[in-house]
Amino acid sequence: MFTLPALEAAEALIRRHFPATPQYAWPLLAQRAGCEVWVKHENHTPTGAFKLRGGLTYFETLRSKGVVSATRGNHGQSLAYAGAKADIPVTIVVPIGNSTEKNAAMRAQGATLIEHGADFDVARQFARDYAAEHGLDFAPSFAPDLVRGVATYALELFRAAPPLDALYVPIGLGSGICGCIMARDLLGLKTEIIGVQSTGADAYARSFAAGHVIETPSAITKADGMATRIPDPAALEMILKGAARVVTVTDDEVRDAIRAYWTDTHNLAEGAGAAPFAALMQERERMRGKRVATILCGGNIDLALFRDWVMA
Repeated sequence: MFTLPALEAAEALIRRHFPATPQYAWPLLAQRAGCEVWVKHENHTPTGAFKLRGGLTYFETLRSKGVVSATRGNHGQSLAYAGAKADIPVTIVVPIGNSTEKNAAMRAQGATLIEHGADFDVARQFARDYAAEHGLDFAPSFAPDLVRGVATYALELFRAAPPLDALYVPIGLGSGICGCIMARDLLGLKTEIIGVQSTGADAYARSFAAGHVIETPSAITKADGMATRIPDPAALEMILKGAARVVTVTDDEVRDAIRAYWTDTHNLAEGAGAAPFAALMQERERMRGKRVATILCGGNIDLALFRDWVMA
């Protein structure tokens, strides 16, 4: 998909917008999990999530009169931020009932917002049709330029942390885990990469087990960054080749992981951001005594959801 020099060029591009995010080994998380736990803090980017990296590389050479995409929030914020820097209008389609705070953040970044459909996959098809109808460019959630951008967080992590036995990363449409696989392989490392999904939105987990794309009729989870029904075939192919397994976690396990992050590190994690630690806790006997990393991919959780779900 890309070379190490191309990945390093993406890192240099991103450095012009924000510094490398930190990775810390947190002692209290280690006590919970029974292993050394390194956290990559993608909640520290200017949009509060890893997706910004992909937006910046996507717009790097784009010449367009306008871009349309679909999102549950973080991908849309990424495109809105990068589109504003490139002076290219961005229209984002979100499902009806999407996060009010993520919607507000996208509008504040300059995006035009359209609410359509019951879930992300319906919104995504509408966005494709809208782009074609208006002669605009459709920006997918999974594409080589996006993966190259988000892979820079894995490059930072692998080069800054000690050698890692395992890395847990959430799967939405697949750019994050594929970026981790690419960075690991380009650096010649042996780190085991484990994908994480919700039990209520497990299309990739089912597809990984079957070895081919399996769509699900619904994607119901409070961890909205993982709420997809239709895997991307190219992403699945990379995951099948490069991931050790895909673990599913319940919303209750994710809730407990959000609490753990807050009490043990004073970092706020959204559902998808906490899911990797939830998966590590599920597999803590398997990982006992090892050096493990989790990706806190974002911290954009609505106050109402935090209050009613996490703090209830």
